[in-house]
Amino acid sequence: MCPRLLEIGPFTIYSYGLMLAIGFIVASYLLTVELKRKGLDPNYGSTITLIALVAGVLGAKILYLLENWNLFLADPTGMTFSPGGLTFYGGFLFATLSIFLYLRKKKLRFLTVADAVAPGLLLGYGIARLGCHFAGDGDYGIPTTLPWATDYSQGTYPPSLAFRNIPEIANNYPGGIVPDHTLCHPTPVYELILCAILFWIMWSLRKRLQPHGRMFTLYLVFAGIERFSIEFIRINPRVAMGLTEAQLIAAGLVLIGIAGWYVLSKKPA
Repeated sequence: MCPRLLEIGPFTIYSYGLMLAIGFIVASYLLTVELKRKGLDPNYGSTITLIALVAGVLGAKILYLLENWNLFLADPTGMTFSPGGLTFYGGFLFATLSIFLYLRKKKLRFLTVADAVAPGLLLGYGIARLGCHFAGDGDYGIPTTLPWATDYSQGTYPPSLAFRNIPEIANNYPGGIVPDHTLCHPTPVYELILCAILFWIMWSLRKRLQPHGRMFTLYLVFAGIERFSIEFIRINPRVAMGLTEAQLIAAGLVLIGIAGWYVLSKKPA
C-alpha cells in the first residue's frame, strides 16, 4: 500500500486523489468524444465534469459522514477534511441532480447527455477504485487465501480497524481483533476489471441503442449489478435482509434501469 505517493514541503500527493483525478479525466475525455458524435457542443463536457467533480465529492463526503455519524461527532474536523472517506452513491446521486439542474437551465435533454456520460462514468469509477486499493482505506474485501490476496496493513484503515464492527469476521480471531497482516480480497481491483469489461460492452453498443436514454438505463443496470455482486465479499455491515446499504441502493438502481429500459423500448427510435 502507498497512501502517500509524494511529499513536497507542506504538499502531499495522495494515491487516492491521484486515481480519482485520473478517473475524472478519462470520463471527461470519453464524454467529450460522445458529445461530438451526438452533434452537441463538446465544451459542455468540461463544465459537466467540473459539476460532477465538485458535487460528487461533496455528496460522497456527506453520505460518508452520515454513515459514520458517531466517528464524525468524535472528530468532526478530521473526518470532514480527511483525504479519504467518500461513499460513491452519495456522490453519484448528488452529482446527477446537479447535472440535471444545469442541463435544464441550458435547455439540453438530460437523457441525451446522460447517454454520453454513461460509458465513461463506469470506466472512470473503476479507475478511481484503484485509489482505494493503493490507499488501503477499508474498501477492500474479506479475508481470503487466494494467491492474489493482498496485505493492507500499511493502508490508512488496516484490518484491525476495518473489521472491528464486523463480528461475523472478527469473532473468528483471538480477542475479536483481526491482525493487520491478514490477507484480503483486493475488491477495488475486481471492480476495475468488471467495470472495464462492462465499459467495453457499452462502448460497443453506443451507436446502436435507441432512443435516447437507453444507454443510461443500461449503465444503471450494469453499475448496480457490479456493486451488488462485489458487496458480498466487501467489508460492510449488513443493514437489512442480510444486505448492505450499498446493495440496497444498487438493487434500486437495477430496478430503475430495467423499468427505464422497458419504458423506452416502447418509444420509436
